[in-house]
Amino acid sequence: MNERNIASQIIAEVKKAIVGKDPVLVKVLAAILARGHILLEDIPGVGKTTLALAFAKALDLQFSRVQFTPDVMPSDVTGFSIYNKATGTMEYQPGAVMCNMFLADELNRATSRTQSALLEAMEESQVTVDGVSRPVPQPFMVIATQNPVGASGTQKLPDSQLDRFLLRLSMGYPSEQEELELLRRRQYGQTMGDVNRVVGRDQLEQLREVVDRVHVSEEIMQYIIRLVNATRKHPQLLQGASPRATLAVTNLSRAVAFLRDRDYVVPEDVQTIWVDAVAHRLLLVPGAERSVNVQEIAHAALRGTDAPRIR
Repeated sequence: MNERNIASQIIAEVKKAIVGKDPVLVKVLAAILARGHILLEDIPGVGKTTLALAFAKALDLQFSRVQFTPDVMPSDVTGFSIYNKATGTMEYQPGAVMCNMFLADELNRATSRTQSALLEAMEESQVTVDGVSRPVPQPFMVIATQNPVGASGTQKLPDSQLDRFLLRLSMGYPSEQEELELLRRRQYGQTMGDVNRVVGRDQLEQLREVVDRVHVSEEIMQYIIRLVNATRKHPQLLQGASPRATLAVTNLSRAVAFLRDRDYVVPEDVQTIWVDAVAHRLLLVPGAERSVNVQEIAHAALRGTDAPRIR
């Protein structure tokens, strides 16, 4: 079975647990193949946790979950040292983040100190406890969920943390037909147990290496840079897209091209993930939220930037 057939099979297995939402599933897989982290922002009960569990099963990843609340401590995430009386030494006790896929459920209910405990793991794939740095297992990814900002008990994630998420996605309500299919599946006993392993960790790394080799032409690179610069010059933005956003869009475009059975990127690949990869990194000037939102500005940058013609 070739690499692209494997990717299709991964999506097929996840769809046993998630009804509909095909565009979201494809983007989540693209982010995983691009070695990135994913932020799922939506109301409770639409399947965010189920989606993460389904991908973990299909990819045979060691899974860990923390339900974030104000009393969760940074050491719950990163681990801590404890004195061993028998050996007379301090021993490291691994935290929840020592896994392949870490689900940070309702991350924006945690304190700022606890939220920041994830930053080092997300950016440098390591945690530092008592001055000693320890690598997290590979592959490693964070899927964080957050309730809409302003919901009870939530606080806004800091800009530095948002910038470390490759994508921000929203699943939304299912259609009437999709919700009917969900009820049918539950009635006949179809559960998460029906999701089968498709690849192991080594095979996932091989898929990522194939994605890394997808060609990005000079014209596409310049197109991405023009898009990013359009956000930096927008009068209603205090903060445009960062260089990390430029890299994120490029890497995601490679993954989308791969999933579309191509070994080169075209403008449509960039356009597919542009808003989801960039909007959460933009910061409006004070008062601008009354007339515009960051998604609209990201869409405007896309409409106002000429795409190259790729032969």
